[in-house]
Amino acid sequence: MNASQYLKLEQNLEDYIRSLETADLAHDLSHIKRVVATAKQLGVQEKANLDVIIPAAWLHDCVSLPKDHPKRSQASKMAGKKAVALLRSLQYPEHYFSAIAHAIEAHSFSANIAPETIEAKIVQDADRIDALGAIGIARCIQVSTGFNSALYATDDPFAEVRELNDKAYCIDHFYTKLFKLSATMNTQAGRQEAERRTEYMKGFLRQLGHEIGEAGQ
Repeated sequence: MNASQYLKLEQNLEDYIRSLETADLAHDLSHIKRVVATAKQLGVQEKANLDVIIPAAWLHDCVSLPKDHPKRSQASKMAGKKAVALLRSLQYPEHYFSAIAHAIEAHSFSANIAPETIEAKIVQDADRIDALGAIGIARCIQVSTGFNSALYATDDPFAEVRELNDKAYCIDHFYTKLFKLSATMNTQAGRQEAERRTEYMKGFLRQLGHEIGEAGQ
């Protein structure tokens, strides 16, 4: 595809995402745009197929279910099917559909589907990178607010004695999932960026510990 074709495609996909009017602030249009930008960057670095990466990144959350929804682990497969139906209506080349659907299905942490193509690996990396760093901290707080979670446990903020509970305490999620993401990155560039953002988050916890009179981890 040439530049003008990409521009038209992305405008159509952005218009579609806007029409969904999701109430999930952690998976809103701004999240989608960040994932698209990161996926493009990684795609160029890895010499991957942007004709697969761009629509997959735009549509990876076109079905987004709450984290406590019973069908949460099936959301990415539902999104893959919905994305293909949309792209077919836009007369997008059908020979990309299988690869696009796989990239969308494999991006999800809860689905536990191994990415089999470089394009799927890139979309997965881009989505997980957006869960880290300053934006990752903000998104984690947004999600935790939806659960009515406290920021931390006042009696043991960094779970030095108690068991971690990321449904009850926001920063517990750093330990149960977010700090583990850098090790799951598929690309070298993705891993480097994930590690940088993880260190920023650890610095946030050290500062938090200083402010509340506890030893940040």
